[in-house]
Amino acid sequence: MFARSILAALAACLLSTPAWGQSRAVAVTFDDLPYQAADAELCDPARAMALTEGFVDMLRPLESRAAVFVNEGKVCEAQRATLLPALLGVWLDAGLDLGNHTATHINIHRSTVEAYLADVDAGAPASRAALAARGRSLRFFRHPYLFTGETPEKKAAIAAGLAERGYQVAPVTIDNNDWIFAAVYRRAEAAGDETLKTRIGEAYVAHMTAVLDHWEPYSAELTGGREPAQVLLLHAHTLNRDWYPRIHALYLARGYRFVTLDEALADPVYAHADDYVRANGVSWLHRWTFSEGRPIRWEPEPPKWIVEAYGAQN
Repeated sequence: MFARSILAALAACLLSTPAWGQSRAVAVTFDDLPYQAADAELCDPARAMALTEGFVDMLRPLESRAAVFVNEGKVCEAQRATLLPALLGVWLDAGLDLGNHTATHINIHRSTVEAYLADVDAGAPASRAALAARGRSLRFFRHPYLFTGETPEKKAAIAAGLAERGYQVAPVTIDNNDWIFAAVYRRAEAAGDETLKTRIGEAYVAHMTAVLDHWEPYSAELTGGREPAQVLLLHAHTLNRDWYPRIHALYLARGYRFVTLDEALADPVYAHADDYVRANGVSWLHRWTFSEGRPIRWEPEPPKWIVEAYGAQN
């Protein structure tokens, strides 16, 4: 892996340029906080804190300026009142922003609008309090699975409910399958197979390179040839704890500035109409492409051996 000090220096250099001095910009986001880990780990204060601090320690020198999205219900009820605020404080004290990802990562396609919005509300208290203690507010919401509703009526009702609650939806332009790689990586970790972990990590970096090769020209088709500010979806798990620095370096090498989610969403492309209504979750680039009446071109899938390994353990 690249030395973190070198990455930090590169990031600082790029961030010192004028706001739109470079043509490429990306807002990094991590979903499923406190962590993609076993329930037992997230209910063990020492283990949960170690996972959180390890991830944040990795991020801190890179200055990715990330926003992170929380499922408050991932921490067991017995520990939630004390452990969750402590975990969220680690992220906030590192300068990251928090958003709501619902309490339980609810699937809108298997629930009513009322149940979904109740889960949104249940996903806010600890995050809102942690932000308020630092003079900040809870503003962003990210849909679990990127599902926004499988009927026009459901989609409209959810959008209205989120707006009434004062949330700004955090879209995703660069979607990928990091969670599939991460599940296979956790299995290799449990087996203590360092060789397999390295093979998975290298395949992950190669996949993320192929993903960028797809999304960059695809996004420019919506903006007359200009690549818009991107929003990258990743997740908080051990694969990214160990391999995100390589992803960060990949973006630096391709000329990206790391911007906040607020800065990215100021790009005019995020005002584009979204008429996409399907029972699946996709990048907003696909949604906008569909809304313009043009055919969607799907992003690359993970290597077959990763998909097969994931399927074998699930």
